[in-house]
Amino acid sequence: MTTRQVAVLCTVGLTPRLLGAMPHLAAIGQEGFTARLDTVFPAVTATVQATLTTGLLPRDHGAVANGWYHRDHGEVMMWRQHNALVHGEKVWQAARRKNPAHTTAYLCWWWAMGADVDTILTPRPVYHYDGRKSPDCYTKPAALRDELTALQGEFPLFHYWGPTASIASTRWIAQAARHIDATRRPDLSFIYLPHLDYDLQRHGPHSPQALRAAREADTALAPLLADLRDRGTTVVALAEYGISPVSRPVDINRALRREGLLSVSTQRGMEYLDPCTSRAFAVADHQAAHVYVADPADIPRVRDVLKHTEGIDEIWDRTQQHTYGIDHPNAGELVAVTEPDAWFTYYYWLDDTRAPDFARGVEIHRKPGYDPAELFFDPADRAVKAKAALTLLRKKAGMRAPLTVVPLDPAHVRGSHGRLPQDHRDGPLLLCSDPGQERDRYHATEVKELLLRLNGLA
Repeated sequence: MTTRQVAVLCTVGLTPRLLGAMPHLAAIGQEGFTARLDTVFPAVTATVQATLTTGLLPRDHGAVANGWYHRDHGEVMMWRQHNALVHGEKVWQAARRKNPAHTTAYLCWWWAMGADVDTILTPRPVYHYDGRKSPDCYTKPAALRDELTALQGEFPLFHYWGPTASIASTRWIAQAARHIDATRRPDLSFIYLPHLDYDLQRHGPHSPQALRAAREADTALAPLLADLRDRGTTVVALAEYGISPVSRPVDINRALRREGLLSVSTQRGMEYLDPCTSRAFAVADHQAAHVYVADPADIPRVRDVLKHTEGIDEIWDRTQQHTYGIDHPNAGELVAVTEPDAWFTYYYWLDDTRAPDFARGVEIHRKPGYDPAELFFDPADRAVKAKAALTLLRKKAGMRAPLTVVPLDPAHVRGSHGRLPQDHRDGPLLLCSDPGQERDRYHATEVKELLLRLNGLA
């Protein structure tokens, strides 16, 4: 069976407003078509990517956010990567049913670990026993990591996320994708290109910095797109979400704590969220929050607290969650949604002197919620960049050196996502170089079948 090659580029944050600044990407749609992509709630990375690869709603695949409260562990776990956490048949499994020789490369998309694909590339730092963290990546096959490192240096982890996140990570991934396509020729490639996420959250999607980021990303993609075109590969470029302008942080956990619903434990003067003794707490994720309520009898009271919290737009119980396809056991008893210009912090302490030490660092796995303040150096500290440079030098020398540069003031964030878009110009796009599949709009649940058709397998 002959399979046509397809490459799927996840160009984070791509919207109609930004496409005009990205001529190389726009050429995909000019060759084929450009469609509106109706996303799922919450419109966040892990949830939408799970839907794109399975064709299922969150109620069925279970990835209800970028992280959630694992009741069987008694812990909030953010940014887990194991593919088995996503239920349902993945597109590459469906492809192999049609053609057992079908091959897939999965490059920096989420849920990579343990995925039963042929080629994997994903960020994977080395966590040293003394607390140091070194940049690195995980690959399948293992030798690919050495190939890529020899070709273009170590994976630029500190440019992939954090206050120094930059175009360097997208360039590195795009170059890796070119190498993998040339040496392995996968039938289906998933390539994650994160650059638009950074300055759109830092400065807002309508800022001059956003347009500059769009131009940088487009330039970085040009050599990859040229390679794919020369090989006759069908290209799909899409985004999981669009980023909206925001100006108001909502401290949902502080509201619950002030009402005696959220509990903390204290060690060495630092406060830690205690989900096991809390009557209610929220796992904040951009503009959505899963609110876990230990005793169902407390749900009316918790709802009332949230109802009177400024910046919260909607509060959904299980019945309302069903309407949005998110009524899965992993979800909170309640789901809260911010107003369009607001977003949720994870903060639960009431005094910054009691904040845990990880609050001032880039610690995506330890924080019980998403923290976009990690994209900033603390502007209140005039020496912060010098301290960061010294810390990196100490790390390179093999010394333990925590990078405590993140502000505790959330007011700097200017872009967020998670809500379903109110204006399609701020929503995600799907571009495809094959005009034979043209439609005005696709739903995220339809992308799996689209890819199978483009591969010639449906």
